[in-house]
Amino acid sequence: MMRNFLFSVLATWVFLVQSVSAQESVYVQIESQPSLSAAEDSLRGYASRLPDVNGFDLGRGWYGIALGPYPRDEANRVLRTLRAQRLIPSDSYLEGPDRYGQRIWPIGAGPATVPAVTAPEITAQPEPQEVDETPREARASEALLSREEREALQIALRWAGYYNAAIDGAFGRGTRSSMAEWQTANGFEPTGVLTTAQRAELFRQYNAVLEGMDIQTVRDTRAGISIDLPLGAVAFDRYDSPFAHFDPTGTVDGARVLLISQPGDRDRLAGLYEIMQTLDIVPLDGPRERNRDSFTLTGQDSRIVSHTEARLDGDAIKGFTLVWPAGDEERRRRILAAMQSSFAPIDGVLDPAVIAEDSQSVDLVAGLAIRQPKLTASGFFVDRQGRVLTTASAVENCSRITLNSDHDAEILAKDIGLGLAVLQATQPLAPTAIAQFRETTPRLQSEIAVAGYSFGGVLPAATMTFGRLADLRGLNGEETLSRLAISTLDGDAGGPVVDDGGAVLGMLIPHDAGGRQLPDEVNFATKSTALREALSRAGISAQSTPNLPRLDPVDLTAQATAMTVLVSCWE
Repeated sequence: MMRNFLFSVLATWVFLVQSVSAQESVYVQIESQPSLSAAEDSLRGYASRLPDVNGFDLGRGWYGIALGPYPRDEANRVLRTLRAQRLIPSDSYLEGPDRYGQRIWPIGAGPATVPAVTAPEITAQPEPQEVDETPREARASEALLSREEREALQIALRWAGYYNAAIDGAFGRGTRSSMAEWQTANGFEPTGVLTTAQRAELFRQYNAVLEGMDIQTVRDTRAGISIDLPLGAVAFDRYDSPFAHFDPTGTVDGARVLLISQPGDRDRLAGLYEIMQTLDIVPLDGPRERNRDSFTLTGQDSRIVSHTEARLDGDAIKGFTLVWPAGDEERRRRILAAMQSSFAPIDGVLDPAVIAEDSQSVDLVAGLAIRQPKLTASGFFVDRQGRVLTTASAVENCSRITLNSDHDAEILAKDIGLGLAVLQATQPLAPTAIAQFRETTPRLQSEIAVAGYSFGGVLPAATMTFGRLADLRGLNGEETLSRLAISTLDGDAGGPVVDDGGAVLGMLIPHDAGGRQLPDEVNFATKSTALREALSRAGISAQSTPNLPRLDPVDLTAQATAMTVLVSCWE
């Protein structure tokens, strides 16, 4: 039984290292022990199961156990395969020979810098039935499996659709039944006990979804992170603090990985948590969790699924983000699991001064696009409860509405005839200024001004545009409209139109004249009387005034912009 088991492992080994080239020789570092006796016990165990086992003195009383040496490409394949089969620890990694001191195993084998090994000369593999185990031998080899290895078999059987009970490593009636079903479906005798070769075939099927992903261990000493990454789908592009960017190779459209590394404490961790949620690669829908020393963010939409983890490691923040196209869930889940199980902080942290030249933009954070709303407009506070008046077109077909980018809001009322909407924040707001609607009719050609977010929130506050009152009616004689001689931008729509004392004469409506082309300086506003009536129907008592004393332009700007709100409509 043991002879057949070792022959099966050796046959797998041949496949892994059959093409040896003149690459850099490296070892697969699998374990370290704090004493010589413990190292020798562990070495005997590994040597009974695996070829090319070495033991080295690491210094300061520590001893390392490694496989190899192999050319780097072959070493990566060995590492991935043996980890997938649970034959070596999940935190194993590649290490250069210069890391090792005197060899302690095998005795007399020489220094760590010997040439890479050559595959054994085996010209053909025997037929499966010649090397497969008897049921008795299969049970004996199964008895050598660790709990983690037994759980891995249950996971693979569940993935294959034959097992639906708990992943507990206990091979009871349900597990045995699922093994027999899998054996029958794959042309094997249904004994209910998988042989070594059958287990290998099950894992081959389980891992087939990852073909072409080229999952390799990346040890980024600059970022101070060791992690398994799908280098078939992403490749390193640049550092842009606090990220190491791995951009798509083209194999998987939209795939992206970020390694997160920066000096920090709990406050900076909390700040990173907020910043990540502003990025386009982190959709709003999905679970998220934050505690004092770590956070996770999962977001998904019709385009992508994004998962971010970060935690404090001493005085540094380390983590990663995986972005994957929506609809490829099985592969994404498996790659994420590999990244999570292999992630390990190592020495090093990315210098905060590392900034890519092409990432200097108000629309970018460390080279990543900030999430943008599909439409922005203006609005203004109409009562002390923080309710906001804006145009109805600004909040049509929005999955989310925000006020001043920070406060979620919902539609309280709409008036389709007047083209307006009343919004209410989901959390209480306390505005510093609210509208006072003018009760009396203003003079024609009198000075007016519009407060609004002309540039869609690029500037931190509303701006003022000055003009004149051109007519008390619309072009077709509409009594609810006033015509303004003023040049505005699309983002100003929904903003308050005020007189020279700051009283609200109306609300600027979008620059639309039923498809007719109008001069830029021709705009319209819904009159204050119509606005007050609409607010009353919505149960809101608006403040009004006959008129207000004239204000200096600086004071008028301060008062009007204080009541003005940025309204954003999100996909």
